[in-house]
Amino acid sequence: MALPYLEAVVGFMILMYFFETYLDFRQHRALKLPNLPKPLEGTISQDKFEKSRAYSIDKSNFHFVHELVSIAMDCTVLVYRVLPWFWKKSGDFAVLVGLNADNEIIHSLAFLGGVMIWSQITDLPFSLYSTFVIEARHGFNKQTLWLFFRDMFKSICLSLIIGPPIISAIIVIVQKGGPYLAIYLWGFTFVLSIVMMTLYPILIAPLFNKFTPLPEGDLRQKIEALASSLKFPLKKLFVIDGSTRSSHSNAFMYGFFNNKRIVLYDTLIQQCNEDEVVAVIAHELGHWKLNHTMNSFITIQIITLLQFGGYTLVRNSSDLFRSFGFDSQPVIIGFIIFQHTVIPLQHLLSFCLNLVSRAFEFQADDFARKLGYHTTLKAALVKLQEENLSAMNTDPWYSAYHYSHPPLVERLAALGDAEKKET
Repeated sequence: MALPYLEAVVGFMILMYFFETYLDFRQHRALKLPNLPKPLEGTISQDKFEKSRAYSIDKSNFHFVHELVSIAMDCTVLVYRVLPWFWKKSGDFAVLVGLNADNEIIHSLAFLGGVMIWSQITDLPFSLYSTFVIEARHGFNKQTLWLFFRDMFKSICLSLIIGPPIISAIIVIVQKGGPYLAIYLWGFTFVLSIVMMTLYPILIAPLFNKFTPLPEGDLRQKIEALASSLKFPLKKLFVIDGSTRSSHSNAFMYGFFNNKRIVLYDTLIQQCNEDEVVAVIAHELGHWKLNHTMNSFITIQIITLLQFGGYTLVRNSSDLFRSFGFDSQPVIIGFIIFQHTVIPLQHLLSFCLNLVSRAFEFQADDFARKLGYHTTLKAALVKLQEENLSAMNTDPWYSAYHYSHPPLVERLAALGDAEKKET
């Protein structure tokens, strides 16, 4: 008798939905608190707190609806065997347009193309509401409908250009990989990740945003002096026009070896003074100096290799495929089934990675503090919290499970405690 794999997967999906909804309710209750956390009293203005509270509650309400619809759709797709039905129909479509559906690559691309169309259609109402209702209501959205749909069109085109060669390569590797399949798959994705990290900021990101060199001036000189003092191989310093889409702010670094670049959102420069921007960059450089980026990359590679090892087990289980309604064992379907069967491990792994990420954030904050940016970093964190209308009150269970960055209260407390220990 076949084991009830499908029933177990659906059961755990529903269990996790109820658990995460419970955490969402806890967070929603925290968001509705009428007062600032005591450590932020006198630091955050009451006006900003009220705006942040309204924004966070709106997003929370939207999240409840989105998650309910998502779990209902996911369970329906699995319980009513929509995947095997859609796999068959995609093969029929390939034949209809004169292609050979017996070729697994062609069949898989037809299937994934249909999935992409379905995903775009079902997600579109939520994306539109989030962008043009919630974000617009609270002053963040700067996009027009034309820009929104133009970005969507570009993303679809990129998927159609980049996706088929990658999918085809993965299918061939699985078909010919033999006993070393996991290693071959990992090697392919490792090379692919390096290529994409190299090409994305150069060829893909400029399709959506304009990158311009940071003009000469005090800010540029201060950042270059900081980078030089840490022996950070800064080659280029850009400003990105994030304000064309949103007033949210950010900064990031990219590049390999001695070819590093720093990118500042124009909104960050608008919201913070020069010393505060430099303090934010000092925090980011702390991640580099403390090897956080490299450690995270290595961790991800190890996890990826282990996942491919698990996939090889799923790949050889005909009972598992039959449980999901498939008589054959297509490569792409194997990956989809594997993702569903390891949901428990994925949630546990995500929780552990968030723990590590939060520890890294505290370390990067302390790194910037030791460089002399204690006061300006605290000011920058507060200002970014205010300008982005981030949640001021957070439930400890919710933040521990979901947040990759510590709440503002915890970051300010850690900076203050570290400063007291040294005085």
